[in-house]
Amino acid sequence: MDVDAKVTIIHIIGGIIAAFFSYLLTTGQLMGINNEAIAILLALVILYISGQVSERIFGKEAVGGFKGWLWSGIVPFLFIWLVIWILLFNVNPVPPVHVR
Repeated sequence: MDVDAKVTIIHIIGGIIAAFFSYLLTTGQLMGINNEAIAILLALVILYISGQVSERIFGKEAVGGFKGWLWSGIVPFLFIWLVIWILLFNVNPVPPVHVR
C-alpha cells in the first residue's frame, strides 16, 4: 500500500472520530454543550492532529507537502466528517425548540 492510501486511511479515521464528537456537541450530549461552532473547531483540531500524525509516521517528503496533504488528507477528511455528521444527526434529530 502506498503512502497516499495510508495517509487517506488515517484521515478517514480522524473524520469518523470528528463526526462523532461533532454530533455529540450539536445535540448537547457532551457535557451539555450545544454549539455547532465548537464542533467545527474540534473537527479542525482533529484534522490538524491527523496531518501531524501522518507527517511524523511517513515523513514530510513522503506525504508530499501541502499539495499531497490536501488531496490525500483534507478532502477525504472533510467528506467523511460531513457525511457521517449529517447521517448521525438525521438518525437522531434534536427536538424542535419552541420560542415564546
